[in-house]
Amino acid sequence: MTEQQAAETEPAPRQRLPRALTPFRLAGYRRLAVALALSTFASGVWAVAQVWQVVHIGGGPPQLSVVSTSAAVGVLLPALLAGVVADRVPQKPILLCVAAVEVLGMGLIAVLALSASVQLWHLATVALVTGLARAFYYPAYNAWLPALVPESDLMAVNGFEGMVRPTIGQAVGPGVAGVVVGTLSPGAALGIAALAGLAGMAALAMVPLTPVRREHDEAHDAHPVRSAVSDMREGYGYVLHTPWLLATLLFASVMILMMAGPVEVLIPFLIKDRLGGGAGDHAWVMAAYGLGGAVGSLVMASVRMPRRYLTVMTLMWGTSCLPLAAVGYAGHLYVVIAAAFLLSALFAAASVIWGTLLQRRVPPHMLGRLAALDSFVSISLMPVSMALAGPVAAAIGTRTTFLVAAVVPVLAAVLAAVAAKLPSDEVAHPLKD
Repeated sequence: MTEQQAAETEPAPRQRLPRALTPFRLAGYRRLAVALALSTFASGVWAVAQVWQVVHIGGGPPQLSVVSTSAAVGVLLPALLAGVVADRVPQKPILLCVAAVEVLGMGLIAVLALSASVQLWHLATVALVTGLARAFYYPAYNAWLPALVPESDLMAVNGFEGMVRPTIGQAVGPGVAGVVVGTLSPGAALGIAALAGLAGMAALAMVPLTPVRREHDEAHDAHPVRSAVSDMREGYGYVLHTPWLLATLLFASVMILMMAGPVEVLIPFLIKDRLGGGAGDHAWVMAAYGLGGAVGSLVMASVRMPRRYLTVMTLMWGTSCLPLAAVGYAGHLYVVIAAAFLLSALFAAASVIWGTLLQRRVPPHMLGRLAALDSFVSISLMPVSMALAGPVAAAIGTRTTFLVAAVVPVLAAVLAAVAAKLPSDEVAHPLKD
């Protein structure tokens, strides 16, 4: 690291800043935060513009499903390999490559759309390629943060990220896209997404380069395939021999399987069929969900790491699903709105602890692999949950389905805490600022 880069990562003299803002005293992190905000905005615009571009060329739900599935498959295919790469290659070049692929993809579709030449296979192909690139983002980003900011600032950093994604990615970006699509065209919105992504890439290029936090070993020099397999085996072995980590991942798998389908699939039909609402009412629910995530993340970013961090995180995640019981019996829209806000706030707050926990307790040289495994578990079970939600609700009823989704995660949280002896582990491994 050069003297200039070192200076950029050194914190300025600590002033009396709110805890949530302390990371912004670091020049390097300020640039990364700008890059995150711009890329999140681009993704939010892209998500909406892409949908309306499919509609614009005469497509419907089946065609949109092709594009969405292409993106999902792209993210899943290299997910575990992405963690290996993040632990072997400096993370900044990885993130720059991801940004470059996304900008090129967005730009290409924007040009084709504005010239009335875009076809469904163009959208599906770009979705697949950008999905493949996006798989490398989360492991590299999470492996990079502890090299950029002190441990005491990681909670605030994860809280800021948790606030940016729902506000900018789920509210501001889609809102701008909706206005541009309505007044101009989907192609114009796609162009805005590409320009925002390019600006984010420029901000990312200004963040100091940091070395990989891994000592040189002979396995690194072995045959690429064998060494990659060895790295994956090492990551799996670490999880299997680390009770708090294994228990949390297993519990998270159950939680996602229980809640993703009811939230994404059943709530819109509940609003339509039982409450007599429409798209506007669903938008209010999703807005409350995004606002809850932002509030939960901001609150957690403003406080210290709880002393009983494992217990608090697990029980907070589990109880975040309880509002789904109220949704199942809701007779008014405001009940669904309030439940969505509370669910998202608790879930996001626990997720801030989880992100910080990985960055502080997982050995630096395998953080990318563990982040990739975490991402893979989350992404892979979401479509399974959404596929099961409809048939299960038809078999046992919507109210019973929501009740099961509310109660099972709480029981799973308690079981995980007891089975893995989480209270004893957190006392033996305190995390102090």
